Amino acid sequence: MLSSSIDYLIEMGVNKVNTLEQKVVVITGASGGIGAHMAIKLSTYGAIPILLARSKERLGKISDQIQGQHDVYVVDVSSKDHIFEVISLILSKYGKIDIFINNAGYAVFNDFLQLSLNEIEEMMMVNYFGVVYSCKAVLPSMIERNSGHIINVASMAGKVGSAKSSAYAASKHAVLGFTNSLRQELNKTNIIVSSLNCGPIDTPLLTKADVSGDYKANLPKWFILEPETVTKAILDIIANQKVEKNIPLIANMGSKILQILPRSLDKITAKITNRK
Repeated sequence: MLSSSIDYLIEMGVNKVNTLEQKVVVITGASGGIGAHMAIKLSTYGAIPILLARSKERLGKISDQIQGQHDVYVVDVSSKDHIFEVISLILSKYGKIDIFINNAGYAVFNDFLQLSLNEIEEMMMVNYFGVVYSCKAVLPSMIERNSGHIINVASMAGKVGSAKSSAYAASKHAVLGFTNSLRQELNKTNIIVSSLNCGPIDTPLLTKADVSGDYKANLPKWFILEPETVTKAILDIIANQKVEKNIPLIANMGSKILQILPRSLDKITAKITNRK
């Protein structure tokens, strides 16, 4: 009942606060998982989702599931030349980008000493520099129109570090710091800069990151988010122009307590978070 009420309020917000009809919404990492789910759902509200990802084949499969107007581009967000080229093509074709969702990212969960430098660097390139390149490419057009919304999908790991996620957490810390600073720089414009911080999400990316399988197996099922829940959070951010949203609620509460008592709760939180 509560879930239905929340869905209703979010949908009313989308219709009343910020209609998505004919809005050009670019989503990186849209060939699967939450990116694909966002694209399909946003299309049902009349938006024009533009799907960006590295796999042409997987993009094609998601494209087949979208009924309304949409587009797909093959792009590697870790390549600044590639992302600038693709965003330029999108702007030339559509004349604007209303919402840009930086969703591309991945994780490798392992002890720091077991991670290769290549793995650490690649996570930073995709998770952090991919966001930076995209924002650098899209912001001039938004500033020119004095309108736009950038949503950076970060992680609760950017707020609370845990064992075997040092490199991933560092990349998401960077995303959060960048997002919060960029918001301050644009506070005199009509451009909104938001962050969505999620706990673990039940997608193939979690399985790929959690090579041992221990993390997912040891977490309570209610703590793992479904893609549908993340999409609802994105709709809430868009509809109500929120600058930050943290899910699930218990992780949000935990992160705030940790900011007050970081050292006192280290051992307690380690038992919960270090289950990888």
